[in-house]
Amino acid sequence: MFSGLWEAAKNSPFRRTTEAHCDAPQKELVAGRSISAASTEQYSCEYGSAKYYALCGFGGLLSCGITHTAVVPLDLVKCRIQVDPAKYKGIFNGFKVSVAEEGFRSLAKGWAPTCIGYSMQGICKFGFYEVFKILYSNMLGEEKTYLYRTSLYLAASASAEFFADIALSPMEAVKVRIQTMPGFVSTLRAGAPIIYKQEGLWGFYKGVVPLWCRQIPYTMMKFACFERTVEALYQYVVPKPRDQCSKSEQLVVTFAAGYIAGVFCAIVSHPADTIVSKLNQDKGSTAMGVAKKLGMAGKIYV
Repeated sequence: MFSGLWEAAKNSPFRRTTEAHCDAPQKELVAGRSISAASTEQYSCEYGSAKYYALCGFGGLLSCGITHTAVVPLDLVKCRIQVDPAKYKGIFNGFKVSVAEEGFRSLAKGWAPTCIGYSMQGICKFGFYEVFKILYSNMLGEEKTYLYRTSLYLAASASAEFFADIALSPMEAVKVRIQTMPGFVSTLRAGAPIIYKQEGLWGFYKGVVPLWCRQIPYTMMKFACFERTVEALYQYVVPKPRDQCSKSEQLVVTFAAGYIAGVFCAIVSHPADTIVSKLNQDKGSTAMGVAKKLGMAGKIYV
């Protein structure tokens, strides 16, 4: 399977960084703007190469692992609100109750499975996204790849997240129990053996289906919205072509597009996120059972 993916990557139209030729008349399509091919010398590695995939995966490790670990206190309160809204009545009240009962150190509960789990997820998410994007573009051909690029982004991101969530699920199961089950141990090394002893390997993966329901739409929205927002910003907002922008200017556009995409991601994924929290808290529960118990109001509770 992997040899096939590698061959697809090597033959992809996306990786052709040789000269670009255009038979169209030499004129400006939009007043004050011109189209030009980017120089291949500015890139540190070839698109679709092993180094390229490694850098994408490493970038995913840093972005997902660091950011999710940094917001563990907020995530802890969020999970507690989802599983016990009668006790934790909101964000500020949730922090107040948590600190009053367990102290400030309790806000860091679950940091280790969060760091490990989301780092693994980030590697798979960003690495496989590029793999599948190249694979599917090779299947479509150059013209259809451009015409149907949004569908390509959606398909590649969904495929990547499928595997990313398999890597994340065991750590997510431990994290949620540490954060939401009263009397449960507070460390990864103590919590993982308990789950395995009580429920076997299934205990780490029983939340993978709602995790897919949460993360796949989230990631599809993230990458597709991000890619098209970047296009729109350069077309309608930035006063000069992308290849004339400095690295810092391109970074600003990237951050702006990421922020916009993140807002839509949160809206799409929140109901399934609530189900994941309840599912990993209640031993022997199922995704359908939790969904029926919560109802629509419970699934969108913040």
